Amino acid sequence: PIADRNWYDFDIINGVVGAILKANPSSPLALAADPNSPKLTVFLPNDRAFQVLAADLLGWRYLFANEAQVATALLKAIPIATLETVVRYHVHVGYIDSKTALSVPAGTKVPMLAGGSITVTPFRLLGTAVLGDNDRNDIDPFLVKSKLDIKASNGIAHGISFVLRPIDLK
Repeated sequence: PIADRNWYDFDIINGVVGAILKANPSSPLALAADPNSPKLTVFLPNDRAFQVLAADLLGWRYLFANEAQVATALLKAIPIATLETVVRYHVHVGYIDSKTALSVPAGTKVPMLAGGSITVTPFRLLGTAVLGDNDRNDIDPFLVKSKLDIKASNGIAHGISFVLRPIDLK
């Protein structure tokens, strides 16, 4: 359920992906549910990340909204094709576990399913890495240390603190 009051799980991304697949069943995002697809790495924004995105794009009042209000507002305000591009920008075709992510040279480029790439800058002593996106005037997300290496049938996922942005959304 989207309104579970746990801002650090992944209800909103699940709801957004469900809406995308309903509107576009042939979306490349269907790969994430296919155990026969190539290995994938997914950077999963938590619910709080979507709350911050809604506040940034739609107004500060969303900092006080619940999860259902945030999800509904984003799905209403942002075209589904744009949301699909944003979500696809969180998927890398290939397998990157946290040990690898924390040992690459700073600024390592990682190609994303939506096109373009993100940069990975590890902070080994903190056990995290900053993921640089294409929106230069917003804060870049970082890997959430307690949500790394989430196993999936066709790859791995890592929780992240903010939504990756393939373009300057605002």
